[in-house]
Amino acid sequence: MDTNPAAAPQAGAGYLPPRTVLNAEHELFRDQVRRFFEREVVPFHRQWERDGIVPREVWRHAGAQGLLCPTMPEEYGGAGADFGYSAVLIEEIGRYGTSGVGFPLHNDIVAPYILAYATEERKRDWLPRMASGETIGAIAMTEPGMGSDLKAVRTTARREGDHYVINGSKTFITNGQNSGLVIVVCKTDPAAGRKGISLICVEEGTPGFTKGRNLEKIGLHAQDTAELFFDEVRVPVANRLGEEGQGFRYLIHNLPQERLIIAVRAAASIEAILEETVAYAKQRQAFGGTVFDFQNTRFRLADVRAQATMLRVFVDYCLDLHLRGGLSVEMAANAKLVSSELQNRLIDECLQVHGGYGFMSEYAVGRAWADARVARIYGGSSEIMKEIIGRTL
Repeated sequence: MDTNPAAAPQAGAGYLPPRTVLNAEHELFRDQVRRFFEREVVPFHRQWERDGIVPREVWRHAGAQGLLCPTMPEEYGGAGADFGYSAVLIEEIGRYGTSGVGFPLHNDIVAPYILAYATEERKRDWLPRMASGETIGAIAMTEPGMGSDLKAVRTTARREGDHYVINGSKTFITNGQNSGLVIVVCKTDPAAGRKGISLICVEEGTPGFTKGRNLEKIGLHAQDTAELFFDEVRVPVANRLGEEGQGFRYLIHNLPQERLIIAVRAAASIEAILEETVAYAKQRQAFGGTVFDFQNTRFRLADVRAQATMLRVFVDYCLDLHLRGGLSVEMAANAKLVSSELQNRLIDECLQVHGGYGFMSEYAVGRAWADARVARIYGGSSEIMKEIIGRTL
């Protein structure tokens, strides 16, 4: 039994307060996103989970429908839209449970770095191809043994005339197998600590750049996650984003949006799984009645609903701050910490209501439970979020 819905729940379930952060045009875009997902993604996602990757042609179809890089200016192939459009897409990925499509990383992490820091020539080359789905973006930060400590990066890029020569390896790279363009976090001055970090783009097919195995994960099975290797990889200096040695500052500046993405997706996932769980409990027979007839079940789900409502209001508040340019590093850390922890706990509550069926991967709740676990790790672990917040006390 596959309980992924044929159609996702409406944005903002009936028990939620009216949402004011998104307008009618955002909701029209949501209709477009849903038509695409119901036709191009939902029917095939279980197979992609078995394959461990989403076909590149799906990306090209998404580009043709205007779902890629919507916030990029029209001159670079985007729609010049605000982040609310990205939020709609992220919410629908969460609601449908289609965790394999790595559009948010491509749209809202990789493309903004290029828009902000690449040369005009590179922007006009790379961004239109990303918007069309011809080129898929990734960012290579994490290294074996490094974890969340960006200052510990060991991948190096030495300057040789008009080129950099990159050596090192990366792991846990989302969109790694499909990637056509990778932002590599590397040390251009290994002795300078965080002030020696630079961001340099490497294109697929560059000699010395190879992709390792597609990593096997406990969740996010359809999302390709790879090891990447750089052996004397020569790229033009023009592939550097911004100034040499300023990579750490650029990364810190963009992290609030990355953490908001995680929060937006978490809130939507909780809402979808709660609705599915309520429907399941009302039809599942046990001891002469339904599972929902038991007070313990109703109380359990009431608690999930109350906390999902609170999370939705807070995430929308953070989204509104971001749309107005006011989302701070600390507030984004709050959103990321609270949403990822609640996502794990509340989906676990919903899984418990399903009993043994919840542990079966053909049920949406089981897949959502496995997919949620990484939210407490990527984008900065919960412990890192607490450290950021703790410094403001």
